[in-house]
Amino acid sequence: MDRRTLIVSGLAAAGAPGVLAPGSAWAQRGAEAPPPPNSSPSYASGGPTETYSQDEIVRSVSDFLGVTAEAAGAAVERLFASNGRPTAYIAGEEGSGSFVLGLRYGRGLMYMKDRQAQEVFWQGPSIGWDWGGNASRVFTLCYNLHVPEMIYQRFPGVEGSAYLVGGLGVNYQRAEEITLAPIRAGVGLRLGANVGYLAYTRKRNIIPF
Repeated sequence: MDRRTLIVSGLAAAGAPGVLAPGSAWAQRGAEAPPPPNSSPSYASGGPTETYSQDEIVRSVSDFLGVTAEAAGAAVERLFASNGRPTAYIAGEEGSGSFVLGLRYGRGLMYMKDRQAQEVFWQGPSIGWDWGGNASRVFTLCYNLHVPEMIYQRFPGVEGSAYLVGGLGVNYQRAEEITLAPIRAGVGLRLGANVGYLAYTRKRNIIPF
């Protein structure tokens, strides 16, 4: 009996785990302990953030907002031409109301490749020339967002950025190097109220300021 077999046999006799019994795979590898369980998802790190293709976004916008692929493609094509490929997107719902001064509240899930979906809330004031209220779905493309936690800050609206493409309202919000491009369906005059900011948070905040 060689030395390795003697050690393994002794451990088995002393009540060592079954993975160390003679003839087992671990015993044949020299009584190495099995690797610890992977308690958290293995995310890519250190490399460039993966992005979404135009086809992926067109399909997602069309399905989520309930619009035709042609309408979604028209809006997404303009966004890709101006900003390139997004690193994340948020699919959610929101409600807003305005009488000169407006308020907007929303919630959704943020998606990034190779990461778990993350719940996001947003709220903020606006000022404009419209009035009334509405509830709608919103699909927000995120550019230069490489770390999920960086979404949790205040994003001012970019003045003059609102436009309509294929019946979808699009505008820009920007903070530091991150740009958000919410796409809303059937917003009508509500698009004019988006002069202000939205604060993205982990929890719902009733006070939007």
